[in-house]
Amino acid sequence: MQNKITPETRTKTFPHSFGCMIFTALTLLALFAYTGCIKQSDAEFLSAKPIWSGGRETEKNITVGFRAVFEKPGNTKVTLRATGSTLYRVWLNDKFLAHGPARGPHDWFRVDEIDLTSQLQSGKNMIAFEVAGYNVNSYYLLNQPSFLQAEIIANGKVLVSTGSESSPFTCTILKERIQKVQRYSFQRPFTEMYRLSPGYDRWRKDTTVPLEAVKCAVQPEKTLLPRRISFSEFTVRQPLQIVATGNITTGKKVEKPWKDRSLTAIGPKLGGYPEKELETIQSLELQTITTTLDTPINQPYVPSNILPLKTGTCQILDFGTNLTGFVGARIECQNKTRLFFTFDEILSDGDVNFRRLSCVNTIGYELEPGIYEVESFEPYTLRYLKPLVLEGECKISNLYLREYVSPIAPAVRFSAGDERLNRLFAAGIETFRQNAVDIFMDCPSRERAGWLCDSFFTSRVALDLQGNTRIERNFIENFLLPEKFEHLPEGMLPMCYPADHDDGVFIPNWALWFVVELEEYLARSGDRETVKALEPRLLKLMDYFKRFNNSDGLLEKLESWVFVEWSKANSFTKDVNYPSNMLYTSALAAMGRMYNRPDLLAEADKIRETILKQSFNGEFFVDNALRKDGQLQVTSNRTEVCQYFAFFFNIATPESHPKLWQTLVKDFGPQRKQTKAFPEVHPANAFIGNTLRLELLSRAGLCQQLLDESIAYQLYMVERTGTLWENDGAYASCNHGFASHGGVHVLYRDVLGLTKVDTVNKVVYIRFTDLQLNECNGCMPTPDGPVELSWRKTDGKLQYHTKAPAGYTITVDNRSKLELVKQ
Repeated sequence: MQNKITPETRTKTFPHSFGCMIFTALTLLALFAYTGCIKQSDAEFLSAKPIWSGGRETEKNITVGFRAVFEKPGNTKVTLRATGSTLYRVWLNDKFLAHGPARGPHDWFRVDEIDLTSQLQSGKNMIAFEVAGYNVNSYYLLNQPSFLQAEIIANGKVLVSTGSESSPFTCTILKERIQKVQRYSFQRPFTEMYRLSPGYDRWRKDTTVPLEAVKCAVQPEKTLLPRRISFSEFTVRQPLQIVATGNITTGKKVEKPWKDRSLTAIGPKLGGYPEKELETIQSLELQTITTTLDTPINQPYVPSNILPLKTGTCQILDFGTNLTGFVGARIECQNKTRLFFTFDEILSDGDVNFRRLSCVNTIGYELEPGIYEVESFEPYTLRYLKPLVLEGECKISNLYLREYVSPIAPAVRFSAGDERLNRLFAAGIETFRQNAVDIFMDCPSRERAGWLCDSFFTSRVALDLQGNTRIERNFIENFLLPEKFEHLPEGMLPMCYPADHDDGVFIPNWALWFVVELEEYLARSGDRETVKALEPRLLKLMDYFKRFNNSDGLLEKLESWVFVEWSKANSFTKDVNYPSNMLYTSALAAMGRMYNRPDLLAEADKIRETILKQSFNGEFFVDNALRKDGQLQVTSNRTEVCQYFAFFFNIATPESHPKLWQTLVKDFGPQRKQTKAFPEVHPANAFIGNTLRLELLSRAGLCQQLLDESIAYQLYMVERTGTLWENDGAYASCNHGFASHGGVHVLYRDVLGLTKVDTVNKVVYIRFTDLQLNECNGCMPTPDGPVELSWRKTDGKLQYHTKAPAGYTITVDNRSKLELVKQ
């Protein structure tokens, strides 16, 4: 039995403190206690060893195939266990099985465990892995040597395993995916470009097809973690309609072609192949194309119907909703053909703009005559798909997207008397499930990164929709386990993780969001072990910030990239940034409460008073102060989001600042774009000012206003993409994980009335407010069973029904001005 988490491997993994500080005995005990609580049977192999094509484990953008044949062992459970780097796709008897593994931190690898029993056929069965080894830094996947470690077991017996001499996997290099291509984006590794001949995939379909086998070498032993979370769902979705057909011409001269930094900045700080070495550059070639669309046809798409595409033609198809997954199709071509699939979340002037998101949204195929079943290896996000042919001709059928999403608990339900709210809730679910397959991501498209701050909001939704905190535990565990974070100052946390920040960029104040999320995680989960194990790392983080405390105790001249939100607020971060200091007080206070540190609570109170004295000018809170001639001078820079930071982090309250509060309630919000009220106060954006505003309205019990503003802020997004966006305009990601908070958590809490479901203490808190809505019902999952609530207004009374798991208590706060009648 190999690769178990043992005291020895723990000692090996944690020889020092998080960084250079020597651990105290107490800290070591906390870490051992944490890693010791991991269920080892979920993170071990009986015989499998990590293997890869000999000497090529650090080669960039290489794809390796692994195949093994085994006999079904009778009526017994058969299990696949696997992990690897960078990513793999698994096929069982030529049927798609899985995509993985779930992401872990540096030098730790999560083990997938899949029950194969019901999917096996009598006699021989074939398992096949396609494994991509990227070996470049990104925000999405770690730059670690490539390997696969896998085995199939039944009744404690190994049927096949990597590295085995008696029942091995055969290994081959898959050359169809062109290796030297450009990156997909600055944040993600390589694009996909294929050169295919008929039968290219028979190696994973037919056991009699010989492989051009290569010798594999056993790689260094890996330290393992359990997957812990549910497996993703891979439902096949097909387009709903054909939007338009058109013609394309090539040869357009582009004086200044778009060249993203992911193409031009390849070097020591950004991995990839330099532009001069690339075999093809899709982004440049596709910019020389001119598309002329015919009159829109908007006819239903029939999967079995043929879409004929000749040289210089294209079609645009609509999936009806912004989706994330793997793009596939059946393609038949009589001549050598060059086919591209371009895609985007929206249409720009009626067409697909593959570079709108600063990504290379295209998959390319060079096809010899023949018939092909193709599917992208990487997941992409799109509503609109545009196949186009530059050379040759082909017939396309059965276009699809195989979803790659996180499962939602069957108990989830929300239904209100206003259909707009139901659509908003559905969009919140759609947004969440695409952004939470293994960690909480910012977006499933451009980055697929585990960003802090975003996760603060998405983690709330996870409990609402899945009834547990397993994804959040993995997310937090990823920040806990690494010995250190390369390229970052001692004590600092990465702004997104798992990721490699070779350029040394970080957002110092984003680490503070991690602290405030952790306190909420403790309340959600009761997981004191994880929180305790993080104490040394967080104390080291606070030691880092002490370097920037000025004589007033405020943070001044923070390093790297100080980020408040996507608005003018990001222009006012120089020297003393008050929103960041407001967040700092909240993090200090959270640390004080979690770790019983009265000194940190006192420090938070002191800084809070200093901010109040310096930042508030009698009318609004000011964003920053500049150091001039040794003196700190408060500027006149004011932003809407700064006001929300002040109230959200309790620098101010409606009681302490009633005039400002009433101004924010009455004169700010979505209508301010039309009224132009207080033009000197720069407006907030969706991320995160508008989100904080809704939180403040909820705190104040202004739920009808919150409902109205939720619709104003978000319904137009739902109508255009069926998902919720990063910004208040469609100029960036139109599918951002944090935004699911407004579509799910807010509606559960402030419309249905499930203010809080405390699964640790087993208490359901219900609040009824003075909504104009006449009825609502819903159901929320918990680890102990569903919580149900329904209510209806009739004859001046509010009739309601509740149901909670055994052992739960229910408290009701009635602010509806109606008589309550419990049914």
